[in-house]
Amino acid sequence: MTELRHRGTAEHDLTQQKSEDKGSEAEDKIEKDGGASDSECKADTGVPEVPPPADDTPEVLNKALSGLSSRWKNWWVRGILTLAMIAFFFLIIYLGPMVLMMIVLCVQIKCFHEIITIGYSVYHSYHLPWFRTLSWYFLLCVNYFFYGETVTDYFFTLVQREEPLRILSKYHRFISFALYLSGFCMFVLSLVKKHYRLQFYMFGWTHVTLLIVVTQSHLIIHNLFEGMIWLKMNRLCLLAGLLFPISCVICNDIMAYMFGFFFGRTPLIKLSPKKTWEGFIGGFFSTVVFGILTTVKLYPFQIHSIALSAFASIVGPFGGFFASGFKRAFKIKDFANTIPGHGGIMDRFDCQYLMATFVNVYIASFIRGPNPTKVIQQLLALRPDQQLHIYNSLKAHLTERGLLAALEEAA
Repeated sequence: MTELRHRGTAEHDLTQQKSEDKGSEAEDKIEKDGGASDSECKADTGVPEVPPPADDTPEVLNKALSGLSSRWKNWWVRGILTLAMIAFFFLIIYLGPMVLMMIVLCVQIKCFHEIITIGYSVYHSYHLPWFRTLSWYFLLCVNYFFYGETVTDYFFTLVQREEPLRILSKYHRFISFALYLSGFCMFVLSLVKKHYRLQFYMFGWTHVTLLIVVTQSHLIIHNLFEGMIWLKMNRLCLLAGLLFPISCVICNDIMAYMFGFFFGRTPLIKLSPKKTWEGFIGGFFSTVVFGILTTVKLYPFQIHSIALSAFASIVGPFGGFFASGFKRAFKIKDFANTIPGHGGIMDRFDCQYLMATFVNVYIASFIRGPNPTKVIQQLLALRPDQQLHIYNSLKAHLTERGLLAALEEAA
C-alpha cells in the first residue's frame, strides 16, 4: 500500500509538472504575441491601426528650415509655434472672461473629437451603428448639465428675472437626466448581437472621454469664477484660478523641453523615451522660480503660488505620461496634427486638465470660504414665511451674542 501511495504521488507530481510546462509555454506564446490571444483580445491584435497623421508643417517653415537636421528642424518648428500660441493665449486673456469661456468650450470639443476619432479609426471596420452620433449626443447632454449648473450658480439674479430661465433652472437636473436617459435608451436599442462586447467597449470609451475632457474643462470654467483676482490695468486682468495655473504648466513644458534638449542624458520613464531626469528637474526649479517672481507683489497669493507651481512641475507631467501610454496603446504618435510640431489640441492640454482638477480642489480646501452672496440668493428664493423664520432666528442669535444691541447703541 505504501508503494502504491508513493507511485500515485509521483504520477500526480509528473502530471502537475507537465501541466505547468504547458502553462508556461502558453504564457510564453502569449508574451510573444503581445500579451493576448487572438480569440480573447482581438482589440489588441485584430483591429486596424490608427493611420499616422500627415505632416502639416507650413510650407514656409519647411523651406526656411530645409537645411537643418530633423532634430533641429523640429526644435525650431516647436519653438515658433509655441511663441505663437503664447501670444494667442495673452490675446484671449485681454479679451476678457467670456471669450475665455468660449475658447475653453472650443478646446473641449476639439479634444473630445480627437479622442473619439481615434476610437472610430480603430473600430470603423465593424460598422457600429450610431457610435459617433451617440458620442456627440452625450457630449451635448453633459455640457448642458455643467453649463446650466454654472449659469444657475453664478448668474442667479439674472436667471430669476426671466420666467423661462427660472423654469429651466428649477428643473435643470431633471431635464439633464431625461436627456441622458434618452441617449442611454438609444444605445440599448442600437445593440447588435454580433458586436455586443465591442459596443460596450465604445460606450465605456465615450464616457471615460467625457469624464477626462468635459468634467475637467468645466473645472477650468469653475476656477475662472472662483479664483478671480481682478487688477484694473488697461483691461488686463490676472486670473488666479486660471491664468497662473495655465502659465505654470506652459512654463514647465517649455523649460523641461529646453533642459532635456540641451542637457538630457538620463531617461525618466519608459512611456516617454524622450523625457529625461535633467529636463524634469530643470522644469521643476524653473517653474517654482517663475511662480514666485510672477506673484511677488500679490501676497498672500505668493504662498499659494509655490504649491501650484510645484504641482504643475512634479505631478502635472504625469498627465502627459498618461496620454503617452494611451497613444502607445494604439500605436500613434500624436492625437492629431492640428498644431505642427506639437500634435493635436489634446497633446497640449493633457497636463492642463490634471492641473485644473488640482486647482479646483486646492481653492475649495485652502482658499474659498463661505460666500454671503450665495446665501442671500438662496434666502431670496424661499417663501416669505421661511424668510421671516430665518430673520427671527438670526435676530435672536445676534441679540443673544450682544452684537445687535451694540449696533443699535452705535446707531
